[in-house]
Amino acid sequence: MAEGFVQDKVILVTGAGRGIGAEVAKLAAAEGAKVVVNDLGASVEGEGADASPAQGVVDEIAAAGGEAVLDGGSIAEWDDAQAMVAQAVDTFGRIDGVINVAGILRDRIFHKMSPEEWYAVLGVHLTGYFHVARAAAEHFRKQSSGSMVHFTSNSGLVGNVGQANYAAAKMGVVGLSKSIALDMERYHVRSNIVSPSAFTRMIETIPTNDPTKASHVERQKRMLPEKIAPMCVYLMSDAAEEVSGQVFYCRANEIMLMSQSRPMRSVHRDGGWTCQTVHEHAIPALKANFYPLDRGRDVFTWDPI
Repeated sequence: MAEGFVQDKVILVTGAGRGIGAEVAKLAAAEGAKVVVNDLGASVEGEGADASPAQGVVDEIAAAGGEAVLDGGSIAEWDDAQAMVAQAVDTFGRIDGVINVAGILRDRIFHKMSPEEWYAVLGVHLTGYFHVARAAAEHFRKQSSGSMVHFTSNSGLVGNVGQANYAAAKMGVVGLSKSIALDMERYHVRSNIVSPSAFTRMIETIPTNDPTKASHVERQKRMLPEKIAPMCVYLMSDAAEEVSGQVFYCRANEIMLMSQSRPMRSVHRDGGWTCQTVHEHAIPALKANFYPLDRGRDVFTWDPI
């Protein structure tokens, strides 16, 4: 039997009880990895706990001949993140990869967003991803190898209405991943970003009370969670050793390399600027290259392929 792409690697997948995370965990196992299936089992809003979805994924992997263990901790808690990495090492002898999929939503238009809604979302998507990455980093440094994948969203990369907390966290994740890639390059540790589009229970929360939103949800239904998994698992493999610090957008059968912020156009003025000359010179010169207030669906206008 041919070896898988991640044969004998030990991979922790957070948020792996349902949706994309479950598909990533199952594909990683099918490609030969030993998998820690982490999921608190909370609601989309991050409330409650239920181990049964993650246990179901573990059972599926075992039934297919793979190896997996359940972890029911919350990545928003430092001690839980340390414990899930320790479980990987204690159970399988090492840890080779982390795929941070876990997430919650607390959508609210910005001027009505509460501090609790802000902190809850950042606590999972940004602080939580840091917790898990940091827990794994010490092992990666000592063994001089390791790979991380962190999920972002087009809500951050492009923009969306009513998701300031989510967008801020997801853009923070992009900066986090790039910093990990730079700081840990000397230890042969890689960190990359995947921005997925797929129909999951998060998408099911989008209201469909107008034709545009309803059309958007119907299009999302054609983008299956399992289509995201191959890129995530590939990035865990030794074949991806030259891929680090990148941002990929995946939907259906498409993989897109996303741009990263670089200067687009510049102006200068001998002697410096005043408010008046900024108004008269700088802004008119730069305005043609301003970005409009786009949302994801304004940029990705074609149907998924």
